[in-house]
Amino acid sequence: MRKTIFFLLAATFIFAQACGASPTTYDKDAHDCAKCHMLNGTDAAVILKDAIPEVKILNVGQAPVKGYWEVMIQSGDRKGLVYIDYSKKTFLSGAIIDLKEKKNLTKDRFDELNKVDVSKIPLEDALVMGDPKAKYRVIVFTDPDCPYCGKFHGEMKKVLEKRKDIVFLIKMFPLPMHPDAYWKAKSIVCKKSLKMLEDNFAKKQIEKAECATTAVDDNIKLAAQLGIGGTPASVLSDGKIASGALEADALIELITK
Repeated sequence: MRKTIFFLLAATFIFAQACGASPTTYDKDAHDCAKCHMLNGTDAAVILKDAIPEVKILNVGQAPVKGYWEVMIQSGDRKGLVYIDYSKKTFLSGAIIDLKEKKNLTKDRFDELNKVDVSKIPLEDALVMGDPKAKYRVIVFTDPDCPYCGKFHGEMKKVLEKRKDIVFLIKMFPLPMHPDAYWKAKSIVCKKSLKMLEDNFAKKQIEKAECATTAVDDNIKLAAQLGIGGTPASVLSDGKIASGALEADALIELITK
């Protein structure tokens, strides 16, 4: 799947009105005094409840731009960032871009807030691709019938051709949209066979295998807990999650930077 969809648009600011105020109104005192208008999770939930169904507030902090609070939210299995102004009359959903540094500050902040505890991810069922003792360990959630996963698998191979200090630990995460993915994932886990996965990506027929394992079901539950809703998804050594079929060089930079 392409990059995980958050509650923001990559490069466009979208203003949404809350509490009946005009989003074009500028209140200097409200925008210049954070302490005067402290925002807590309860306030944020009230402001956002009509615009975002079943919103859950995960974190509130100062935004990277003056006049706004940064609010990390969750609705269903999706997480995202929105910004509420100090007056609590408007909120903004979109990406804040640092033009000088050419950085997406919203994405960087989201990745930081969305880190996971890598030590809590079981790896007994993972397929090892690379040197198990490599310095950089990347846990990859993949679906055997996901075309982007097949593409990403090829990029992972390119990474290993260039770098011997990276290892990929692959966990089977079949998506419900692919009807044969579950039995294929379970068969691959039962056989503990990287070759079976690669054969499947190459459109070759693989055998159906059975064994007493709950690994695939456990991975599905774990992905939901980690906020992973699509594939491929890579969990880096520092706990950051990268979504999508990145190209080899970009992946190397992300892993080692």
